[in-house]
Amino acid sequence: MNTSHVPRVDASVHPAFVSDRDLRSFLREPFASRGFSHVDVPWFAPPGPRYVEGSEPAPGAHPGSDPDHVGKVVFDERGMDYAVLLPQSVGGTQPDWHLGNALISATNQMLAERWLESGTYSNKFRGTIRVNPNDVEGAVREIARWKDHPGMVQIGVPLQAQQPYGRPHYRALWRAVAESGLPAVVHIEDGAGITHPPTPIGITRTYSNLAVSQPVNFVYHLLNMIAEGVFEEFSDLRVIFADGAADMLTPFIWRMDTFGRPHLEQTPWSPKMPSDYLPDHVYFVHGLLDGPGDAEYAAEWLSMTGKEDMLLYGSSHPSWQDVHPEKLPAGWTAAQRVKVLGGNAATLFGLPVPASV
Repeated sequence: MNTSHVPRVDASVHPAFVSDRDLRSFLREPFASRGFSHVDVPWFAPPGPRYVEGSEPAPGAHPGSDPDHVGKVVFDERGMDYAVLLPQSVGGTQPDWHLGNALISATNQMLAERWLESGTYSNKFRGTIRVNPNDVEGAVREIARWKDHPGMVQIGVPLQAQQPYGRPHYRALWRAVAESGLPAVVHIEDGAGITHPPTPIGITRTYSNLAVSQPVNFVYHLLNMIAEGVFEEFSDLRVIFADGAADMLTPFIWRMDTFGRPHLEQTPWSPKMPSDYLPDHVYFVHGLLDGPGDAEYAAEWLSMTGKEDMLLYGSSHPSWQDVHPEKLPAGWTAAQRVKVLGGNAATLFGLPVPASV
């Protein structure tokens, strides 16, 4: 890989509405007057402030709500060439899927108007089409509405689905995603709603327990999608798991490989070795808590199962889990750092090489 022609890409920046009033200004009635949960009220609060210090653009304004303020941090201070915006929404977890669709639609409209179509850094921002998997037909319509927008580069669904994402219920959604030419991105959805407990054995008692166990849910979705033949049926489908868990991939996929080939008669619709469905289909955004960190075998671990070609750098700015690009594991090789800091993302999203690079 020619490192002189690789842009630096932050694949996970979280823009927000300025306030609840601001969000409601994008909603039509009766939804503008409805009650719904807030993105800052999830299952658990983090161990400290929810957002990094200095991320409020103005008193009373939500962190991450001002494009210029975010752009100065991501582009001017950190030297990134592009940032992929992944707004948080409670639309995908609402009991009333009509309300959920309205919140999703408002989020997409705000993102396009404020971040992608105007402003100092609009040519460097790329967006996410948020959709509601609780209404697959509505999700397909929302994809059709936005898929040709030049600034949109992925389609976002929440981690907290009502069924594993390999189930037949979601086939029409994955078909629409594959046909759009854009990857899907799965991220934990903040805000309370019709979400299952964060672990298969219920609610954790501490945040540390949650932080360790909840990312496994990304792997559950992935293994289910492989076992139920999603990637076999949709050969062009690409999925990004955008809140950590790449460090958990290798042991789980090893276990699945040991079972997959000897028991092919149980899954004839997914005939390849499970790990063969990973390349060019599956990606992860590196999380602050992902291991093994600066261990001497960090580079070797990243190379196992091809993770170095699946991993994307994402700051999660302005979340408290904000990852500075210079804080990636020191044990990675130079080539691995180039791939993670932008090479993989530039290829996945089809980003041009900017003049600065």
